[in-house]
Amino acid sequence: MTAETIPLYPRRRLLGSASGGHTSIRRGEGSDVAGSRPYQPGDRIHAIDWKASARLSAARGSDEFIVRERFAEEMPRVVLICDRRPEMALFPRDLPWLHKPEAVAHAAEVIVASALNERGLVGYLDYGSHSGESAAGTPFWRPPRAQSNVWTGDLVEHTRGYLEGGFDAPPDNVERALRFLAVARGIVPPGSFVFVLSDLLVRPSQDAWVAAADRGWDVVPVVVQDPVWEQSFPPVESTVVPVTDAGGDRLLFVQLTRRETQARRAAHEQRLADVLAELVRLGLDPFVLSDSSRGGVHGTLLAWAERRLAQRGHRQ
Repeated sequence: MTAETIPLYPRRRLLGSASGGHTSIRRGEGSDVAGSRPYQPGDRIHAIDWKASARLSAARGSDEFIVRERFAEEMPRVVLICDRRPEMALFPRDLPWLHKPEAVAHAAEVIVASALNERGLVGYLDYGSHSGESAAGTPFWRPPRAQSNVWTGDLVEHTRGYLEGGFDAPPDNVERALRFLAVARGIVPPGSFVFVLSDLLVRPSQDAWVAAADRGWDVVPVVVQDPVWEQSFPPVESTVVPVTDAGGDRLLFVQLTRRETQARRAAHEQRLADVLAELVRLGLDPFVLSDSSRGGVHGTLLAWAERRLAQRGHRQ
């Protein structure tokens, strides 16, 4: 099944390889008007703004020609950072809560298909184990380079592979990924989208986020959290609840009081609010993914794109 796409609206004009689908900071052959200037020898005839030239010629009583300059259209670059901590696979698919691997895989499908639809280059980075390719705690990296972009023919299939095993990355794997990209900054130029798909229950340091933003990347944290147990907490007072660790090695049964469940609910809701507030304060553009269904994921991403377009139009 071909993934549905969304428009990828950058926060700023891009500076990258020509022939893409996004507006650049450079002048070139595009659709967006950058400005006008007097005609110079060597300018193309089709660049002449004949109406403006006629008005200026009439005003000055001489032949004057005005050339309309346009912004070039650039090739967007997109990098996916996928969190593969054991906690990202905590809820099995057969339970009625958010299945994070499926949510991440569907989100990655949409983002990849959207980037390729705009003639962009796509990269992928995680720190989980990949059979025969990388061990847990080492970077599994596919850079968004044109010469290596042959792999994007199978990229959507690869993101579906996120569902299978390999949830063994270290707790700080998202921070490691952000710092790894900093070393690869020539490959990930300013203006590149960097989508971070994680529950962010283990947060990167502010320094790591700030360093990413300072490099001019368009950083989009996708906060993948279950709305029942992580964004809030259900009223399970006086009920015996089975609790296990992320690896499923230990199973305990606990019983919470009403006060304890209320305290956990307030703490979880405040935790999410604090995470989002911090990311916005750092100049990032986060959104929350609470649905693992294909339609729900696409709808969430589409709402984010529409919000970004509205904000960009307001700034203009």
